[in-house]
Amino acid sequence: MKNNFLKALLVLFITLGLAGCSFVFQKGRRSDAEKIQELNAQLDELLSSKSMLEQKLGQEINDRQIKLQMMEKGLVITVVGDLLFDSGKASIRPEAYPLLNKVASVLKDNMAQFNIGIEGHTDNVPIKVSGWKSNWELSTARALSVLHYLVKEQGISPERLSAIGYGEYRPVDSNETAAGRKQNRRVEIVILPNVTKVKSGSNGPVAVKDSEESSDTTGSSELKEPIDNLK
Repeated sequence: MKNNFLKALLVLFITLGLAGCSFVFQKGRRSDAEKIQELNAQLDELLSSKSMLEQKLGQEINDRQIKLQMMEKGLVITVVGDLLFDSGKASIRPEAYPLLNKVASVLKDNMAQFNIGIEGHTDNVPIKVSGWKSNWELSTARALSVLHYLVKEQGISPERLSAIGYGEYRPVDSNETAAGRKQNRRVEIVILPNVTKVKSGSNGPVAVKDSEESSDTTGSSELKEPIDNLK
């Protein structure tokens, strides 16, 4: 019952989020009802994967090192930043590899049809001695470190992945306490629903998926390491 309620709520959120995009009612194109049916199927798969991750990561969840949430943007796996990185650093701590390996196994074996967004977040303590220009650079480099690990060490297709750094500007707790700052230092691995939108083209509206709008137009899938001028 709880899963059905969550699924219905997510369908409502995503449908409302697409309210600004016109659906096309032309011969040969899918109806709104078909798109909602497809989204329902995807959300069923996300909920099933959430249950699988809860089983694999039960100890880490109980220890509050990791959190799983179904949100408007998709299935969000939140990892406490202090578990992944030393203070002011963007290199993944070896102690975090087993956790990332567990997550990667589900992403590869049970969620291969979904794209993955990796989001880096920090607290609001200003950068002083670590050499980064700001928390934006640090959060971005941390997201990229997780991305590179998933590709190079776990074999996840780079076409499925993207990374972004939000710095200190999307806190989930108060930065006034040490406990709150610890929650804000985090990496979120977001499994993204493949929602279809409509965009305008020279020959009229064209149906496209979100992943197509942000695809690399150069035809190259080679990943680049973070450049020195981030520091």
